[in-house]
Amino acid sequence: MDVLIVGASAAGLSTAEALRRLGHDGRLTLLDAEPHLPYDRPPLSKQVLAGAWEPERARLRGQAQLDALEAEFVRGERAVSLDVAGRAVTTASGRVLRADAVVLATGLTPCRLPGQGGLAGVHVLRGLDHALTLRAHLTAGTRLVVVGEGVLGGEIAATARGLGLEVTLAGLGPAVLGDQLGPFVSGLLTRTHAGRGVRLRLGVAVEGLEGEGGRVTGVRLATGETLPADVVVVAVGSRPATGWLDGSGLALGDGVECDSRCRAAEGVYAVGDVASFHHEELGRRLRLENRTNATEQAQTVAANVLGADRPYTPIPYFWTDQYDVKIQAHGLPSPAAEVTVTEGDPEQHRFAALYREGGQVTAVLGWNMPKQARLLRQQVLVQPLTTA
Repeated sequence: MDVLIVGASAAGLSTAEALRRLGHDGRLTLLDAEPHLPYDRPPLSKQVLAGAWEPERARLRGQAQLDALEAEFVRGERAVSLDVAGRAVTTASGRVLRADAVVLATGLTPCRLPGQGGLAGVHVLRGLDHALTLRAHLTAGTRLVVVGEGVLGGEIAATARGLGLEVTLAGLGPAVLGDQLGPFVSGLLTRTHAGRGVRLRLGVAVEGLEGEGGRVTGVRLATGETLPADVVVVAVGSRPATGWLDGSGLALGDGVECDSRCRAAEGVYAVGDVASFHHEELGRRLRLENRTNATEQAQTVAANVLGADRPYTPIPYFWTDQYDVKIQAHGLPSPAAEVTVTEGDPEQHRFAALYREGGQVTAVLGWNMPKQARLLRQQVLVQPLTTA
């Protein structure tokens, strides 16, 4: 069996490794738009951006480990179309790659603000080149505005404060990670940013960017206020990288729509950030954007490519590091949930908490308490909530 994997970041590479571990000895090809060796993305907004790591340290595997896969890596080639019936991918250069099974692992594309492409000093952060360019601009500037109060925006703001920049964090939500963690935890995180000197402009829409001489000078809010900036990072979210699949016949909603086996069509699978899969125990569709999911889902995809019939039913998990705060969340925390601290003390910056909805534990969270959060994970109920 020949297997073609489109995307060679964490999800794609993990799928290739799992295939070999499971005994696949057929042809294995990884097609990737990136020119770099496969690298890890979580360090980009922290260690790499801060300059604590050289780019090589973020590599997922060394050259010897990649060679041991006995796979063909086609780097710097962007996929532009998929023939589902023929299981053939065409690249931007016109090359056609065919296989018996195709795994889609193309990840995410960062969202941008209207007009941001015409101004120097305006950045997104998704890939290694983004991180290195942004770092160079941060070391040359003094005033940073981060647009977006989610995980990425919070991490970039924290890293930049560590570098000594004046940082303003702007976002439509009322608190940092408010949509993900709810008012109690997000309130603590927002106060942490404020205590570290981040200027907060939350709950206000960004109307646009201002510039002079082709370079950004500020961010204009709906209130009429302009936030002065030498550098702006737009972290307003990402969308699944599925544009190249338009017209393929695959169902493309919030990502590549798959069944519970991560199968999008006969012989075509999706894995990682781009995969919208049916979670049998929850009874609904999920798409998870985190490093852990990329690795775990790859194991199921590889097994199913080789003939298994295994549903993917994870307990969702994500983490973020901001300043000296390490947050781990298992399950599906919701702003509507009731949050109860079960161990530790928020005032001491170490605690574990349960999220409950309808009397059921739907998530656990550790704030500088990773071990306790893992132990509480067994209480998370991964099934549809009962109705009162």
